[in-house]
Amino acid sequence: MTRPHPDGAAPRGLFLLMSVATGLAVAGNYFTQPLLDLIGRELGLGPSLAALTVTAAQGGYALGLILLVPLGDLVERRRLAVSLYAVTALLLLVSATAPGGTILLAATGLTALTSVGAQVLVPFAVTLAAPAERGRVVGTVMTGLLLGALLARTAAGALAEVGGWRTVYWVNAALMAAMAVLLRICLPRLGGEGRRLSYPGLLRSTVLLLRDEPLLRWRSGIAALSMAAFSVLWTALTFLLVRSPYGWSESTIGLFGLVGAAGALTASLTGRLADRGHAQLLTAAGALALAASWIALAAGSTSLLWLLVGVIVLDLAHKMVLNGNQHVVYALRPEARNRINSAFMTAFFAGGAAGSALTSLVWARSGWRGVCVLGAALSVATFVLWGLERLSMNKENEHATHRSDHGRHRNRVHRADGLPEREEHPSPRP
Repeated sequence: MTRPHPDGAAPRGLFLLMSVATGLAVAGNYFTQPLLDLIGRELGLGPSLAALTVTAAQGGYALGLILLVPLGDLVERRRLAVSLYAVTALLLLVSATAPGGTILLAATGLTALTSVGAQVLVPFAVTLAAPAERGRVVGTVMTGLLLGALLARTAAGALAEVGGWRTVYWVNAALMAAMAVLLRICLPRLGGEGRRLSYPGLLRSTVLLLRDEPLLRWRSGIAALSMAAFSVLWTALTFLLVRSPYGWSESTIGLFGLVGAAGALTASLTGRLADRGHAQLLTAAGALALAASWIALAAGSTSLLWLLVGVIVLDLAHKMVLNGNQHVVYALRPEARNRINSAFMTAFFAGGAAGSALTSLVWARSGWRGVCVLGAALSVATFVLWGLERLSMNKENEHATHRSDHGRHRNRVHRADGLPEREEHPSPRP
């Protein structure tokens, strides 16, 4: 195993490249959102079937997180990342030439499956970073990922106006192929720490992490609910904006990605706040703001101003919750960081897929009002789950302290042999 930067001092330009790479990889999963109406008309799909492309993308991404991301703890990571980027480029070409909805759905799901190369790069960057700069580095890489997800809508709308929706996939395929070459040239070789594990053993250990780490379970649930609420908005927004009173074109709808970019640009700042001990505050405040945003979004059915306010608040709130969650889970077991990232992000994007699927059903039955009720309910559930986590972990800490005090008492009673007493202190929990 080669570690080219034993002191953690990797060039900052390398982290910038990794940030851009994660953004490009994730962008492919969001291109269809502002194009749903256009794709549906050309391929003869109704709104509910067209929205399934969003569900296929998020579901495929979740599956890739389960099956592929843990490999970063087993195989050489540069080879894994480059291979995933190259295959993603090929699958984007299939989407660009899809003759019907079935092929497009299948290609979208498979593209999302391999685009988890972005999630291989995140723990890769954490490993390369100096310990004192890990918060900033994670913020930098995650900023690229979040900007990719948001600006994909803007880029997709603009490219569709110029050359149709297929142009979006042609361009992204070329960019992903170029990025595969750059990563092959610039990334250092870096092996996994779990080479003695078999692949089934690696997947099994990922599941066992969820069993053994209660904080990982709680934070995965919080992340899933938050992402579900986030997906509710961005799945339904296209259907709202193409109809009266808005009647916008695909390129104009795509500009809403620029509105959400403000939240992505705060990732580094909120990451540093979490490093200073404010992870719980970020999570709680973010969940409350997430719920409040749906009040403005409900009024946005007829008011552009309220719609803009709701989108900005929801996006900022979502990023606050995400950063608080990541600060907690990435500190649990550094030696298993890829597997922790796999478990956490699987729940995160599975929540997004569920949110998109529910949105397509609710929109068909209740329109924008029903969508806002759904989003608000998921947001309130996010805050409630955080409160339950705090209660549970506080009780666990109290029990750990009680067991420690009881152990010290037994030592004082039974250690009459003159040997030094050994006191065990419970590990602090975030």
